[in-house]
Amino acid sequence: MHGFGRQAELRIPYTSIRFFADVRMCAGPYRDSYNYTHLLQKCKGTKCVQKVHSQIITGGYEQNPFVTSKLVGKYCESSNMGYARKVFDSLFERDIFLWNLIIQGYANLGPRTEAVSIYSEMRLSGICANRYTYPFVLKACGVSRERKNGQVIHGHAVKSGLDTDLFVGNALVAFYAKCQEVDLSRKVFDEIPKRDLVSWNSMISGYTVNGYVDAALTLFRAMLRDQVTSAPDNATLVAILPACAQAAAIQLGFWIHSYIIKTSMEINAALGSGLISMYANCGRVNIARDVFDGVSDKNIVVWNAIIRCYGMHGYADEALQMFSQLIENGIQPDGVIFLCLLSACSHAGLVEKGRELFARMGDYAVDKNEEHYACMVDILGRAGYLDEAVAIIRTMPVKPSKNVYGALLGACRIHNNIELAEEAAERLFVLDPDNAGRYIILAKMYEDAERWEDSARVRKLLRERKIKKPIGCSSIEVDCAHHSFGVEDESHPYKEQIYDALERLDRIMEDELMQM
Repeated sequence: MHGFGRQAELRIPYTSIRFFADVRMCAGPYRDSYNYTHLLQKCKGTKCVQKVHSQIITGGYEQNPFVTSKLVGKYCESSNMGYARKVFDSLFERDIFLWNLIIQGYANLGPRTEAVSIYSEMRLSGICANRYTYPFVLKACGVSRERKNGQVIHGHAVKSGLDTDLFVGNALVAFYAKCQEVDLSRKVFDEIPKRDLVSWNSMISGYTVNGYVDAALTLFRAMLRDQVTSAPDNATLVAILPACAQAAAIQLGFWIHSYIIKTSMEINAALGSGLISMYANCGRVNIARDVFDGVSDKNIVVWNAIIRCYGMHGYADEALQMFSQLIENGIQPDGVIFLCLLSACSHAGLVEKGRELFARMGDYAVDKNEEHYACMVDILGRAGYLDEAVAIIRTMPVKPSKNVYGALLGACRIHNNIELAEEAAERLFVLDPDNAGRYIILAKMYEDAERWEDSARVRKLLRERKIKKPIGCSSIEVDCAHHSFGVEDESHPYKEQIYDALERLDRIMEDELMQM
């Protein structure tokens, strides 16, 4: 027994022995606020903090502002806002540092509405917000999309003269971007007197997330030209790479990849997935795979990116092979993985494999959503299994969406099943009434069947509802600048030169035809 006890004693880490020795010291006659804050600094986790908390109460330091500030902060670090709030509410006096701590805790951990409530309570108590208060409460408003509350807080910042402060300005840029108010976000950005890297990153990210791809690319290039701004960091590149992917801006993507290599920046999961998606959208599958192989901390997002890359370019076998490797590596697949795989099977006509994957989703505790059902309908419909596709729709646990019926209508067009197409189109005219493509597909099917009156009726419906098909456009990257052109487009600044060039090309083509 003695030997066993001796072995158990030896297994106790030295740090634990030292910690409990410190706790005993604080229970002695020489305890003071420094001892308690020193102990709290060493704490890891809620239980440890609670032990020191009990000593603080016993020692009579529960109202000491220095100790309680540290205590509230540690509870917030331990993700326990309940205990942090109890300590906060028990205090007779609270300085701005304490108010900021509790607001920050709620902004980071939630519920975010409590951050706004605490902020309001602070103002009523007569405490003035400072340059650290506004970023915390604005973050809470941004995450919860509370646009009106955020605008009111913006007004408070203006009245206090802190709206142009760098910290507050950056928070406002991020807040308006999260609320999809991109123009207001840019207005705040332009009014910040001395922008830092966070300012640029927030605005670039705001443009990218809200779909303003060209604006994001333009701003990124402006940042590179700015002499005051620091060099792009990991956050900058993570923000701009999705814009490069959407715009297929391969030249800028190459520059970013070269910059990462030149600066010896680690290609982590966030950067790796961004590079893979960019190369995938630009058709550089082999380079995307090289990037994937070089990512050390491959998480589910990185695997999603490479499987999507293979699937979108018709490499279904490679996509399925990557899925097998993912399972072998012990990574739990998610809904996005299965969506990419089902899409790959659809394009490659792998019906049986699609059925198998769809059935196996439950084995990995992945719930089927309407996108998975739409993919399965597309797989079956393309292959001509329309009855099975209809059966899948009827067994859906949720109401079928426009994507599901859109896939069915497309399959009916391939296999010329007008009766089923009419049923699908009837649903789509309700679920997706402003999509001109749905009407045009049905009209063309009627025309193929020489049902001219039915075709005219559908096209008349288009005119009556004033639904127009989106104008197609082409894009090109010239000298690292992205240009888009639509049919009869008058918006481009060099429109006269462009149309002159097109006319010259037309004349050249006519001359060539005359000589043939």
